[in-house]
Amino acid sequence: MVFGGVAAGLYLDGKLFPGIHYNIVFHLVSFIAGALLLKVVLRISKNTGRTLAKYGRKGTLKRGETNVLVKEGPYKFMRHPMHLGLMLFPVAIAFLVGSPSFILIIAPLEILFMILMIKVFEEPEAIKKFGNDYLEYKKSVPPFCFKKECLKELWKNVNK
Repeated sequence: MVFGGVAAGLYLDGKLFPGIHYNIVFHLVSFIAGALLLKVVLRISKNTGRTLAKYGRKGTLKRGETNVLVKEGPYKFMRHPMHLGLMLFPVAIAFLVGSPSFILIIAPLEILFMILMIKVFEEPEAIKKFGNDYLEYKKSVPPFCFKKECLKELWKNVNK
C-alpha cells in the first residue's frame, strides 16, 4: 500500500500541486515531520508488541501469537494501540516523501482501509478467540484513545 501510495501521490502532485517538488523549504519541513512521526510509529509498535509478548501468552506459542486477552499497558485504554501506530505509518512515509497528495488524500484513504480491515477481520477473530471476555472488553474500551494518559502509556518502554 505504501509504495502504491508514493507512486499515486507523486503522480497526483504533478496534477494538483505543480511545482511543489521544487520547494526546498516544504520538503525540509515535511521530511523532519515525517522522521519524527516515523519515530513515534516505531516506538508505539515496539511497545505494543512487547506488551502483547509479555502479557498475551500462557505456555509456549510461536512468536507473534497470543492466547490471553491483553488488558495491560495501552490495551487498558484502547483495543487497538498497535494498529494506531501502524495507521500512522503511511502518514509518516507521506511526509518523508513530501507528497501533499499522499498526505492529504491517499494516507487518509489507507487509514480508512485499515479501520475497515480491523472491523471486518480483526474484531470478529478476537470474538471467536476470546468470546464473552472480548465482548465485555469491547463494551468498556474504545478502539482508539487519544487522552493524555493513554498516549503516555503508548510511549512508555516495556521490558519483556
